[in-house]
Order: sequence, then C-alpha cells, then structure tokens
Amino acid sequence: MQARGARKNHQAWPGGYLDHLIEVMNIAVVLYTVLNGKRQLPFSLSDALLILFLHDLEKPWKYEANGDGGVRFTRTLKDKEAQHSFRARKIMRYGIRLTPEQMNAFKYVEGENRDYSSAGRVMNPLAAFCHMCDVASARIWFDHPLETGDEWTGAVRANTQ
Repeated sequence: MQARGARKNHQAWPGGYLDHLIEVMNIAVVLYTVLNGKRQLPFSLSDALLILFLHDLEKPWKYEANGDGGVRFTRTLKDKEAQHSFRARKIMRYGIRLTPEQMNAFKYVEGENRDYSSAGRVMNPLAAFCHMCDVASARIWFDHPLETGDEWTGAVRANTQ
C-alpha cells in the first residue's frame, strides 16, 4: 500500500505501485475489448492481466528513503537486468509457470531495449499489448488516478481508500 510506482516519472506517490497496477489492468480491459472487437487477438485478456500484474513485481523492494524526504534505488535493484532477475526469481519462488508466449511478454513488457533487431520481431503480440498498456499508464496518465475527482469511474488512489 505504500510502495511507489516510480521515483519521479509515474505514480511516484506512496501507494503509486498499486495505483499503477490497477491502471494498467484497467487500460488492458478497455483496449482488449476494443482491439479484439476489430480483429481477434492471439492471446487472452487473462494472459495480459497476468503479465501486467507481474511486470513491476520488484517495486515494493526497489526504493528506499534517502533521508531528505525522497527515495533512491536500493543497491541491488538499480538496473533493468537486476530488476528482471528479481521478478523472475519471485515468480519461480511462488511456483508461477508461464507459457513461452507469457515468458516473452514478461521479458519485453517494458520494451525490447538492447534486444531490438530490424532483422526480426522480438516482442510477441502479448508483449506488445502489455507494453502499450504500461506506456499509457506511465507516460499518458502518469499522474492518475487523481487524488480527487478522477474522470475514470471508480478510480481512486490506493493510499486514500
């Protein structure tokens, strides 16, 4: 309930991690319904919600107070590789088994980064869909849900409930 969604860029308030998870999952429900209504998507909404639930699993452990009211990265979770490894260890610890399609999405939900290749597709459709949802929350609605009066029916900040 107190974990931040990020240090500065999106949902950076106490409870923002949970707010970000709820936002990406709500965005997924809306986008899935619209896109699947136009052309059948090759994955289920359930697959997308699972990946989105797991995609920032390290956040409650990623930040610590820096002494001046702000937050900093913990020593062990400073880079993307360490964060991905942490998430992978957590899902293994709890016996969560992902299909190959889900593993691809789990790996690339935050983009292809260094794995990008103009010679071939790296992200599968599930990964691309989850990435769209994450980007919408973190870069379009980075300050949502609003503390009060959010336009999305039912949207409230986790730490104010």
